[in-house]
Amino acid sequence: MRLTIAQCKARNYLPRRYARGIGWEYGNMADQRIGVGFVGAGGIARSRHVPGFRAIPGVELVGVVNRTPESSRRAADEFGFARTYTHWQELLEDPDIDAVVVATWPYLHAAVSIAALESGRHVLTEARMAMDAAEAQAMLDASLEHPDLVAMIVPSPFTLWVDATLRRLLAERAIGTLRTVRLTWSGGVSPAADWWRRQRRWSGNNTLALGIVYEAMARWLGHATAVSARTATYEPLVPTDAGPRHADVADYVAALVEFPAGVNAVIEMSATARLAGPNQILFFGSDGTLRLDLAAQRLEMGRAADEALSPVEIPASERADWRVEAEFVDAIRGGGDVRLTDFWTGVRYMAFTDAALESARGGMRITI
Repeated sequence: MRLTIAQCKARNYLPRRYARGIGWEYGNMADQRIGVGFVGAGGIARSRHVPGFRAIPGVELVGVVNRTPESSRRAADEFGFARTYTHWQELLEDPDIDAVVVATWPYLHAAVSIAALESGRHVLTEARMAMDAAEAQAMLDASLEHPDLVAMIVPSPFTLWVDATLRRLLAERAIGTLRTVRLTWSGGVSPAADWWRRQRRWSGNNTLALGIVYEAMARWLGHATAVSARTATYEPLVPTDAGPRHADVADYVAALVEFPAGVNAVIEMSATARLAGPNQILFFGSDGTLRLDLAAQRLEMGRAADEALSPVEIPASERADWRVEAEFVDAIRGGGDVRLTDFWTGVRYMAFTDAALESARGGMRITI
């Protein structure tokens, strides 16, 4: 029987984990062998995923498939995968693969994730969960049909180090009643390397880093209830190895976002203009201000209008770091559930991304 999201939440459903090929496992699974296959192996595989999985005992890098046979062979040689495939569907037919990392551009996230779940594989997919909320919902539905499998999205990483401290300070009313939030974000996209992000064919409704930043904001503020947005394209051409291409994803977005408890947030992003100062978030409360410098990983606070902002110490117990691969493997082995980020959360941030684009296109406020 397929359960809806509401039914799962009402039952406080926590799925047991299933080890492919060995049946239900109730004992110690710390040494369970897990074969991992990669669909796509670009920069994040090199910098994060491959080193992360290699550091976990019992995890084997079984196979990889990239956009071309040549790039698949290069990835296998560089990262140490045992084999390559001609198509991602061939990877899903390999009995040695227990878990699939979907590290492609968003256009394949839904197709590969759903097929992997239906073939009995656990799934870790990159952020920008899907092309749009409809695809994200289909991915969630597939995961609910296979509750014995782990379905996880690579979380927004920019604020892992400060999330717990921000939640605590806001709950303690360290700056009084939170009234407004202002986020400015510029850069973060290399036009030559990340040209696909300006192509709707590959990126869908994702606009710059809007969804990924929103995911982090929702950890402290809850999920948005409405959004009013505007977009603009100042640089219509993006450079690629094959020459300039026309962009049909905006390089500027401004959004007024309504969060619970009457909190309003202004998000302004540009890929082609340098906004004043570093990428930062300001929290304005009735009794003070918090300032989060994302690049420098620094949190500051001031409680009076004429008081300079002072550094806030992040306790070691509250500071988190990247542990995506470890969390994924722990969940497969029964050592815990996915905290950051499950498919439910991904559907919520994709719904926000869609709403922002709809608002910009229609010039209207969209409720979420």
